[in-house]
Amino acid sequence: MRNDPASTATALLTLVGGPANVTAVAHCMTRLRLALADPAAADEAGLRALPGVLGVVSDGTTRQIVLGPGIVDEVTAEVEARVADAGQLQPPGGWLAETGARLPEAAARLPEGEIRPAEGDARPAEGDARPAEGDARPAEGKALKTTLRRIANVFVPLIPALIGCGILSGLNGLLLNTGWLPGLAPALSAIASAFLALIAVFVGFNTAREFGGTPVLGGAVAAVVVYPGVARVTAFGTHLAPGQGGVLGALAAALLATRVEKWVRGRVPGALDVLLTPTVTVLVSGLVTLYGLMYAAGAVATAIGTAANWLLATAGAVAGLVLGGLFLPLVLLGLHQALIPIHTTLIEQQGYTVLLPLLAMAGAGQVGAALAVYVRLRHDTSLRTTIRSALPAGLLGVGEPLIYGVSLPLGRPFLTACAGGAAGGAFIGFFAMLGTKVGATAIGPSGWALFPLLTGNRGAGTAAAIYGGGLLTGYLVGFLATYAFGFPRRPRVGAPA
Repeated sequence: MRNDPASTATALLTLVGGPANVTAVAHCMTRLRLALADPAAADEAGLRALPGVLGVVSDGTTRQIVLGPGIVDEVTAEVEARVADAGQLQPPGGWLAETGARLPEAAARLPEGEIRPAEGDARPAEGDARPAEGDARPAEGKALKTTLRRIANVFVPLIPALIGCGILSGLNGLLLNTGWLPGLAPALSAIASAFLALIAVFVGFNTAREFGGTPVLGGAVAAVVVYPGVARVTAFGTHLAPGQGGVLGALAAALLATRVEKWVRGRVPGALDVLLTPTVTVLVSGLVTLYGLMYAAGAVATAIGTAANWLLATAGAVAGLVLGGLFLPLVLLGLHQALIPIHTTLIEQQGYTVLLPLLAMAGAGQVGAALAVYVRLRHDTSLRTTIRSALPAGLLGVGEPLIYGVSLPLGRPFLTACAGGAAGGAFIGFFAMLGTKVGATAIGPSGWALFPLLTGNRGAGTAAAIYGGGLLTGYLVGFLATYAFGFPRRPRVGAPA
């Protein structure tokens, strides 16, 4: 039975030290992310024992609380409301507030409710890579992880639109191939393609918001990348192409705009800020985007597509084995979303990402491992109940309930689940070596939920058949590996301890 979001939010806030201890609130598809002023005040054991909580990931001052899809949105809204009532969340900022007053940069709002510490706050500033007290991790490693997470924060809010448009694109392809409803196909094509045509603007908006700039200025500069008029601009001896550089160019342009905006604002009088800051930001960043970033980002994007195709064509089975085997640890660390820019770049270039079906095999290995645990531990009623409740989500590609509720606490089944994912990835990669690529037109779903988004160079039907074979391989190997090696051997009677 599903827990009440309001009660869950109240219990969570109590266990993390109260609303006054929360400095930022955000969420992804399955996790609530809370930045804490005093991480030591959080009762992690209590959080893990809370009904509805599937797992807790500690990362410096941040606690990622795994709740699962759907419920995480409702609980986040309740948590944000309580933290805002406590006066912790600052109002949205930027270069011009609704009142016309110039708000401090520290009050600017981050994506999905994340808020920077207010001025005068003694906590490390946004993006500060200094280790927290008692944190023994190197500052460089922590800074890299923080950067990857923040880049992921740019793209995660775009996933619902990518999913919706991807499914409509697949439906449109089905109508075109079958000849059904010919009058509807152009409308579906326009609806499905419009978002991807302008995705650079959304990336620029989110980038500026995440990194402390004015979102609309980030979107304005990123819009240069997709503006049709850039075809009349010559850079490096050739005419630019609209969309050249794609989301990588938009990301770089918005990052530059944020830097320029901060630099200008710190040097102009307040009375001129409303005129000079946006003008100089758009002008300087726009020119650099046209005469440098679009060309460079285009070269990087082309290299990504070329490398992915070459890797699958020459070493597809090995690549699939490695990617499928290592994806669960990335999910465990919350770093899997850092791959979103690569997926998005491949979708822009080729119409689908060949990496997502390989990575999705990790979930198949996880399902197979959970089934083996269910069979082997038939007397563990509590664990079997957990598996029954988490298995539907696992089949649809949401792996956290099985990871945190089953395989990770047991230890060995997590490793054998990785083996199942590696086998499924190798299966799909093998067919890529034979010239049949399997791709996804959007990112987000995996497991059985990915079927409506599948396509490839031999058509959706062939792609679905190979992907289904990969899932079955992952299930089977995950099950057999876990059944045979996922549990400690019982000592023989009379054997030495």
